Amino acid sequence: MYKIGIMGDRESVMSFKALGLDVFPSENEEDARKTLHRLAKEKYGIIYITENLIHAMEKDIDRYNDSIIPAIIPIPSRQGASGMGMMNVKKSVERAVGADILFGGDK
Repeated sequence: MYKIGIMGDRESVMSFKALGLDVFPSENEEDARKTLHRLAKEKYGIIYITENLIHAMEKDIDRYNDSIIPAIIPIPSRQGASGMGMMNVKKSVERAVGADILFGGDK
């Protein structure tokens, strides 16, 4: 069975512990990179990562984009949403379908 984890700054992720998610506070890029790769090896099926960390780890996350597992899902941090989550969905749909069917882009 796969596990679910969440990574981000301590203030943004600690409340998810009450929901039963495995919480991994990461305050710097290097720590976050190591944690991401460790979680991918430890059979985490879903890894939520706060948007502020995703910006710093794009190359590491790209490594898993074509994999089914782990699913890496951006979530807003305590500072709010940056729109990155919706842009990732848009990119995934464009890659799968070949066109922007969500936002009416070029046809």
